[in-house]
Amino acid sequence: MWRSKLTALAMPALVLMVLGMMILPLPPAVLDFFFTFNIALSIIVLMVSLYTHKPLEFSSFPTVLLMTTLLRLSLNVASTKLVLTEGHAGGDAAGKVIESFGHVLIGDNIAVGIVAFIILTIINFVVITKGAGRIAEVSARFTLDAMPGKQMAIDADLNAGLIGEEEARTRRAQISDEANFFGSMDGASKFVRGDAVAGILVMVINLVGGLLVGMLQHDMLFADAAKTYTLLTIGDGLVAQVPALIISVAAGIVVSRVGTDQDLSDQILGQLFARPQVLYVTAGVLAILGIIPGMPHIAFLMMAALAGGLAWFAEQNILKAATATATGGALPAGAAPPPPVDAPLQEVSWNDVQTVDPVGLEVGYRLIPLVDRNQDGELLRRIRGIRKKIAQELGFLVPAVHIRDNLELRPNQYRIQLKGVDVGAGEAFVGQWLAINPGNAAGSLPGPATTDPTFGLPATWVDTSLRDQAQAMGYTVVDASTVIGTHISNILQSNAAELLGREETQALVDHFAKESPKLIEELVPKVVPIGTLQKILQALLEDGLHIRDLRTIIETLSEQILRTADIDDLTSTVRVALGRSIVHQLFAGEQELQVVALEPQLESILLSAASGKSQGGLEPGLAERLLKQAAAMTEQLEMQGINPVLITPAQLRPMLSRFLRRSIPGLRVIAHTEIPDSKTLRIINVLGA
Repeated sequence: MWRSKLTALAMPALVLMVLGMMILPLPPAVLDFFFTFNIALSIIVLMVSLYTHKPLEFSSFPTVLLMTTLLRLSLNVASTKLVLTEGHAGGDAAGKVIESFGHVLIGDNIAVGIVAFIILTIINFVVITKGAGRIAEVSARFTLDAMPGKQMAIDADLNAGLIGEEEARTRRAQISDEANFFGSMDGASKFVRGDAVAGILVMVINLVGGLLVGMLQHDMLFADAAKTYTLLTIGDGLVAQVPALIISVAAGIVVSRVGTDQDLSDQILGQLFARPQVLYVTAGVLAILGIIPGMPHIAFLMMAALAGGLAWFAEQNILKAATATATGGALPAGAAPPPPVDAPLQEVSWNDVQTVDPVGLEVGYRLIPLVDRNQDGELLRRIRGIRKKIAQELGFLVPAVHIRDNLELRPNQYRIQLKGVDVGAGEAFVGQWLAINPGNAAGSLPGPATTDPTFGLPATWVDTSLRDQAQAMGYTVVDASTVIGTHISNILQSNAAELLGREETQALVDHFAKESPKLIEELVPKVVPIGTLQKILQALLEDGLHIRDLRTIIETLSEQILRTADIDDLTSTVRVALGRSIVHQLFAGEQELQVVALEPQLESILLSAASGKSQGGLEPGLAERLLKQAAAMTEQLEMQGINPVLITPAQLRPMLSRFLRRSIPGLRVIAHTEIPDSKTLRIINVLGA
């Protein structure tokens, strides 16, 4: 507890100490200690900025920047008082640190020392400080502009089941923190520029004031006063400007970094010296310059040899990595090791018969890091989140996704399979971001144009450096694992009925039996066979409904199954029992339901076609016109933000639902009997008018 109290008092004590140094006189020994502390603190800040992976890991940097600036200014005030009051006594009047720094820079030539100090100050003020301030200003502006796009991307991941509510809340907080950080850095950079200006003014005051004090008050000769006070002024300015330069460099590094999982050394070395072609060309140019007459041959040829050696090593590393990836360092997933040469031949057995996986994902070798447990594959966590979200929404656990690598695929290609059949494919690039144009993005982005594999929207693969720019332009930006995860989620949800097999139905019943053992014991499978229950549940899933209310489904079936065995009739009866849930799923929280009705004459024709349970009895021309009009009406309602729902007589609902959902999956069909008495209807359009 006492440690936490001391920690809480650390910052107030530091602020009071800094302010006290501006007012109270400090002896030279104490001033030496604080100058040394200032240099050590600036080095610590620089090292932290070099080893942080993302700017937010050093979120306290704007405050640290302010505190270090105040510390340097207070030291300048304290040292100025010593220089002007005690400078006539000699070079060590203001402390050993100032004297030592002055001797290092000046040496025996005062003019050279003054010029060197001015150059150092200009570099800090004009180049580093100004550049860091501009980067902070632009980063703050782009971060604020990109906030809506980032929020949309988080909501899209949440709705797709790729992340949970807690992670979504964390990401939103991170976006807010990022905006606050760059905004604070934009303001804090002004302190650094002001510090550089103050350093120049303090140097002029010390030099001019020292000459006047030395000659007028202490009767020193001009040459002696100039030598003494120039040494003290340059030493004082240098001991303040060196930490200021280090802090400015740290500020520039923090605001100019692109957040990755690597520190700055790994990031720069991995990108600057990773391409052997670049190093080979550099070596060739240096070698040509080295053989030109009059050029320093040894320096250029030695550097050319060094560049060539680095290129050769980089090329060997790439070849080793490609070989290891192609072979996997091990066998591909699902493959058996080859038998030894001397091993006896084994007879063919049932073990050689491979079963078909309900859900499969095949990836090219460049996508293996996304699904490798040893590399903490991001896609594995997303798939688990997708299955959990689907289980919570639909009411049953979809089969596990069996993942394997396939060297026959292109390096960045993936393929999604249901029961051994390809149902989706696409390409994803690890380390890049897919910028999807939702329809209102402003401008285009450099990079290979493509389409979003899930929804078919125009998109572009961009580098990490363009991520914030793309979000600011209105693009929805997602990484490779999100692209694949969203594609898998869409396919699993649209094929949920097919994934609910007999085994999954039995597992669902067994799970429900833990909650209602008596109900299951009496009704399933004695009254309601598993096969019938499976077909009813599949019919509900095909209509886009969840099956979480298994109690109502089983109780309704147990009452009706003795009267009829027709699946359509049983499904209609179950839907009536689930009417409140169906309406809530389609019209959450609405009292007045906006629906589309059938034109009376068309309704009469369809009733005649359905009277004999005919599923294809419509005249082809009428069916085509009906589909075209339903598609146009659905698109119009969706653009208005209205959920398109068609209400029909109970006899027509199964036929129309099967007929329309193949071509218009967004249009839902419900029966009049499914509407609770507490709800009111409002016809907003008529199909077939």
